[in-house]
Amino acid sequence: MFTAFLIKYAEIGVKGKNRYLFEDALIHQIKFALKKCEGKFLISKTQGRIFVEAEGEFDYEEAVAHLQRVFGISGICPMIYVEDEGFEKLCDTVVGYIGDVYPGCRKTFKVNARRARKNYPKDSMEINADLGEAILNAYPEMTVDVHQPDIMLTVEIREKIYIYSEIIPGPGGMPVGTGGKAMLLLSGGIDSPVAGYMIAKRGVKIDAVYFHAPPYTSERAKQKVVDLARIVSRYTGPIYLHVINFTDIQLYIHEKCPHEELTIIMRRYMMRIAEHIARETECLGLITGESIGQVASQTMNSLIATNEVCELPVYRPLIGFDKEEIVAVAKKIDTFETSILPFEDCCTIFVAKHPVTKPNVNIIRRHEHNLDEKIDELVKTALETDELIIVE
Repeated sequence: MFTAFLIKYAEIGVKGKNRYLFEDALIHQIKFALKKCEGKFLISKTQGRIFVEAEGEFDYEEAVAHLQRVFGISGICPMIYVEDEGFEKLCDTVVGYIGDVYPGCRKTFKVNARRARKNYPKDSMEINADLGEAILNAYPEMTVDVHQPDIMLTVEIREKIYIYSEIIPGPGGMPVGTGGKAMLLLSGGIDSPVAGYMIAKRGVKIDAVYFHAPPYTSERAKQKVVDLARIVSRYTGPIYLHVINFTDIQLYIHEKCPHEELTIIMRRYMMRIAEHIARETECLGLITGESIGQVASQTMNSLIATNEVCELPVYRPLIGFDKEEIVAVAKKIDTFETSILPFEDCCTIFVAKHPVTKPNVNIIRRHEHNLDEKIDELVKTALETDELIIVE
């Protein structure tokens, strides 16, 4: 019976004179999310309210699922709306609504009227009382509970009259695009897709870079990363994924540097390359899925060593999470099952048996000098052969 939704937001409501910018960004993201749904939709904005109205046939469950992926939405209210044809007609509509949505129910209820149109002949308290009386007369098995009702029936009196009683939770956060843009170092693991999701939830547009090492890593491993980017893009919008061929760089580092420092030095070159692409694409920072102490390259000392090569800020939203907390978010956003597919994006030939856990930055720098000018040529070649995949 529902052909429209009232979209609720939270943080946007305190943005003052700039609120319209956030509302417009939210509308843009809603349009993108519904573009892949069956049916056509009209999105409109009025007096602090955003409405989504279906124009003809549509898949209700699919539309709700897509709206639940739009950052900035705190609640989705399936609703009906009617023209103002007098209070008696409104009573009939509300009674019919209760009968259709809650057939045969014996629940408690409360009417919550909001009168945005002040010339309406009844005030909010009168509307609450009179609509409540009409419901009780029609359904004597129902009772009023003004404190903890089973049904909170909201009636908004505006140019039209909007009626709804359910609030489906949205993801919250801020609309993507309102917080700038950042570059995600994306792998095929569990952590980095979650990190991208969490930063995007704060309104940040996400680009991504993936370091591929053929033939040591397979095309299926690369496709796994593309699949992860596609899942994350349900929330973030289109992702520009840069695929960097990292094989020659890894082999050269493996040849010239102490093996216990391989992971740190390779990571430093990944950060350098990611930052170069980030600057070219006007990103304001890098994003990684690192968590303190999870592996040798994520100790405090190791993070200092990798940070040292970056001028842009590095955002690590998972820094204080344990693995169970990260997995819980991965399952929530549907990346977990893809992340655990057995297609590794790092060959064991490049992983030290006994990696250093407390690297000294000065020593790392000295060993990087062994790489001479050739490493710069290899980095330049990797950047020139950057494969760009637009994922949506």
